[in-house]
Amino acid sequence: MMFQKAVNFESYFRCYCIGRKYVRIMDYEPRNPHHLRYVADHGASKELLELMEDYVLRLCNGLGYDFNTVEFGVENGVPVAIDFCNPAPDADVNSVGKENFEWVVETMANYAIERAQAHEEGKHNLTWGTFVQQAVLGNHLTPPRAPAKAAAKKKK
Repeated sequence: MMFQKAVNFESYFRCYCIGRKYVRIMDYEPRNPHHLRYVADHGASKELLELMEDYVLRLCNGLGYDFNTVEFGVENGVPVAIDFCNPAPDADVNSVGKENFEWVVETMANYAIERAQAHEEGKHNLTWGTFVQQAVLGNHLTPPRAPAKAAAKKKK
């Protein structure tokens, strides 16, 4: 289960991630009619773009997704991940536009070639996200500490 809240965003971005290393950040406006959603220019700063790229890579590496989209609503200058579990995202040219479509096709083709060339016969060639890898090793996430009041009540 994931907890979600309403995000009153002033700008919105949709980010493709391929191979857990190639990222394309696209200005996006989900309130526009479908055919105009990628016709937006939010004028993001270099710092915001770098932060979103870092978040995209962390999420995709954790989840183990080799192809994914991550969507951010930026509220008060903070990128909030709205949607990030899309291992089969929309990449139709009619939806995402010619430039984004061409980037996806070219980047995915190059990544498929990379993976094929990296294949080692007789070896385990699958990749897993860091979240699953850590769980297999028994390095489970620890629950957050109870607030001081709750801890005091437990002692009584």
